[in-house]
Amino acid sequence: MDTRGPIADHSGVTRRVRLFTTCLADVVARRTADDAEHVLRALGHDVERVHGATCCGQPAFNSGFDEPARAVAAATLRALDDGTDDPIVLPSGSCTSMLRLHWRELFHGRPEAEGAARVARRVRELSAFLADDPAALRALGPRLDVRVGYHDSCHMLRELRLREEPRTVLAQVEGLELVPLASGERCCGFGGTFSGRYPEVSTAMADSKIADVDATGVDLLVSADPGCLLQLEGRMSRTGSPVRVRHVASLLREALA
Repeated sequence: MDTRGPIADHSGVTRRVRLFTTCLADVVARRTADDAEHVLRALGHDVERVHGATCCGQPAFNSGFDEPARAVAAATLRALDDGTDDPIVLPSGSCTSMLRLHWRELFHGRPEAEGAARVARRVRELSAFLADDPAALRALGPRLDVRVGYHDSCHMLRELRLREEPRTVLAQVEGLELVPLASGERCCGFGGTFSGRYPEVSTAMADSKIADVDATGVDLLVSADPGCLLQLEGRMSRTGSPVRVRHVASLLREALA
């Protein structure tokens, strides 16, 4: 059964967009947040970054600490539940999954439950939002001569069930060759706190994926989750991989330059 629930239809229009950059992008991947905003503005959207939102609560929630997760998530909920139906776009499949699927569990039976449901209907992962109107993106004339492998993050693929959307977005870039990866749907080993609790397992998972990526001869490894890219880029720098990593938003900004 599909438990994701309905989402608002934002296809084919330009409008105000609330950009929730997420804590990871704010702290260690600021380029991703800036590039996401740049691409959305290039498409004609009126972009407003969400102020007062910090973390979705996922690290604590996944570790079983519901009360700390609720405290953090409640502050973010107050910032996001602004009484509008403007789409809330996130450059992270993992955080989108938390807001869309897991806040209902976190706030079940609590005063915040209705607000969490309202926000869940509005949240969109960035590449899925862009894939609503691929012609608009193509009309901007993005071009980048590059061979790309795409990494499906676990939350985005298995929880949000978004597989074709990022590939549709990449297909709008002239000169880009998307190379299938045998390990494309395999976990990178990050898993938020998993990588800190089980570093040996996490490292082995990343290295296995990197070996497959290196064997394809691609120039870039692209994903829609900053956490996965943080994990893979860190290991690639240690293994001497020649492949560079890019968030979908950063690749698009380069292609539009």
